[in-house]
Amino acid sequence: MSFSQLGLCDPLLKSIKEKGYSSPSPIQQEAIPAILIGRDVLAAAQTGTGKTAGFALPVLQRLAAGPKTKANHVRALILTPTRELAAQVETNIREYKTHLRLKSAVVFGGVGINPQMKILRSGVDVLVATPGRLLDLYQQNAVKFEQLEILVLDEADRMLDMGFIHDIKRILKLLPAQRQSLLFSATFADNVMSLAESITRNPIKLAVTPANTTVEKIEQQLVAVDKSKKIPALTSLIKQQKWQQVLVFSRTKHGANRIAAKLESAGLPSAAIHGNKSQGARTAALKAFKDGSIKVLVATDIAARGIDISELPVVINLDLPNTAADYVHRIGRTGRAGAAGQAWSLVSADELDQLKDIERLIQQLIPRVTLDGFQPNQPLAESKLLPPKKIKKPKKAKNTSSEAAGKPQRTGKSLQRDGKSHQRDGKSHKPNNNNPQRNGKSPQRNDNTPQRSGKAADSNSQSRPPRRRRVNPQAKRKAVEA
Repeated sequence: MSFSQLGLCDPLLKSIKEKGYSSPSPIQQEAIPAILIGRDVLAAAQTGTGKTAGFALPVLQRLAAGPKTKANHVRALILTPTRELAAQVETNIREYKTHLRLKSAVVFGGVGINPQMKILRSGVDVLVATPGRLLDLYQQNAVKFEQLEILVLDEADRMLDMGFIHDIKRILKLLPAQRQSLLFSATFADNVMSLAESITRNPIKLAVTPANTTVEKIEQQLVAVDKSKKIPALTSLIKQQKWQQVLVFSRTKHGANRIAAKLESAGLPSAAIHGNKSQGARTAALKAFKDGSIKVLVATDIAARGIDISELPVVINLDLPNTAADYVHRIGRTGRAGAAGQAWSLVSADELDQLKDIERLIQQLIPRVTLDGFQPNQPLAESKLLPPKKIKKPKKAKNTSSEAAGKPQRTGKSLQRDGKSHQRDGKSHKPNNNNPQRNGKSPQRNDNTPQRSGKAADSNSQSRPPRRRRVNPQAKRKAVEA
């Protein structure tokens, strides 16, 4: 099948030819026609199989036939979890729309907001954004959504994960209800699927490969090693294999810095990228890695969904990720677009649980190899392949009706409870003087009970005259004589 058979227009076909694409990938064959006819889509495909082109090409074609964008408005919004992925997606869109009169832009944190506000003033057809910076721009009236036609969530599983779910919900409330919604990702957790289905309307579900699987052309290998010897083992492995370009994943930011420093001291040009690095430093490190100035790039999972390097030969997990799905994204940086690649994991005995979760998710046992001179003192136990986790049905919403529960009804900003009105607007709580009863008991006091200043003991206290202040007769006499 060719791209011309998918219904794409001539300007896009010209751009595709210039990019060197010969035939559409399976996910592109399924997604492009569905998006062109305006359907919502939930698509799961392996990393490196062309998901970006799968949604970008039909979105550009639909926008090309639409009206002109107004000032500060956007017509298509693409949300991504990381800055690197946002920049990568916008670069691809800019290349695809070369022969179309459409405008695109990318916004993310870590850089100045004023240049981004200036770009949005004239309006853009396609805006690629990270959630936090998009909300900042909206609060400053720099972006408006009245003209929004299409919403795309790229790497939707991470976007809808706990770290982003609140920002996503805030953004969804700002968007028009009538829109086309597209969710693309390499993995879809069960609870994320149920939430994704609530965002879309009668979506077409696409899964050209089994969910949460890895590309077949990636050769996966596991090396058991003691935790204290991981960095020396990594250095030895890179030198033995004579790799010229290696992407290493660390679980922590501090660990990434330490690993890069150790490799640098061992004669392997290295750099680290993670969330604490400035955007300029991260961009410079990626550029140096792509042009070969450095051999090893050490990254946290923030880069797992944003690095797109053609023919990257090797990915190494120095630490296994806490989330099994992140393993799929990590090793998906190699073996892209049908190319072969290798994925190595250095695993210590304390990571056995993470290993079991990963193997259960990808439904295969990772082959084990030994590294001479680094046999572990604490052996890594053998793992058994467990059946995949069963899909859990989403729980039904509980009936929170106050009448059904037999609880007092809460209306407006106040809650009536035992004769008291509890204000919720920040005002003081005032008792109801007309009903001093509380729980069947009277708060009235004996007339001889001393009263506190400014407060009444019962309902008749307001009619009592204030007490006279006692004056010392001797002091009064002296004052008169004076």
